[in-house]
Amino acid sequence: MMKYTVYIVISLFFLSFQTSVKKEYHKEYYSDGSIKSEGWKIAEQKIDYWYIYHPNGTVLEQGHYRNNKKQGYWYFYSSENKLIKEGHFINDKAEKWWIIYDIAAGNKKNQIIRKYQYQNNKKNGYCLLYKNDKLFKAEKYVDDQKVGEWTDVFSFKKDNPNASL
Repeated sequence: MMKYTVYIVISLFFLSFQTSVKKEYHKEYYSDGSIKSEGWKIAEQKIDYWYIYHPNGTVLEQGHYRNNKKQGYWYFYSSENKLIKEGHFINDKAEKWWIIYDIAAGNKKNQIIRKYQYQNNKKNGYCLLYKNDKLFKAEKYVDDQKVGEWTDVFSFKKDNPNASL
């Protein structure tokens, strides 16, 4: 009987907690009334997919949150709606590969100009630099400090035979 009573009390506790914490769609606005951001929240914590907007109404960034922290793959845009960069977050810190695009006026397509490897919000690993869609330089970083540079692919591959690019 005691086990049964404890089980009921624990069950009621969890049920009351679940009903008091609700997932809601949330919108924030700039002072002029235009939308600033929108996405899901539970108990004031941003979760799931969010859109953050420039004051002109175009998307500034978009991606997932978990417990108010950027998580997973995110996209960042200029106020002219051109993709600037994209990459991974883990607990609000840049991780893995990030791609940076050329958004110069007149550029019809999103040309990649850089790819960086990040770890714990710092450049850690390789940086590949492109010009006219061709790799022209590779660099290596440790804790945001450049420790190596190659200006041709042959030299890079010779010095880094196991590099995963």
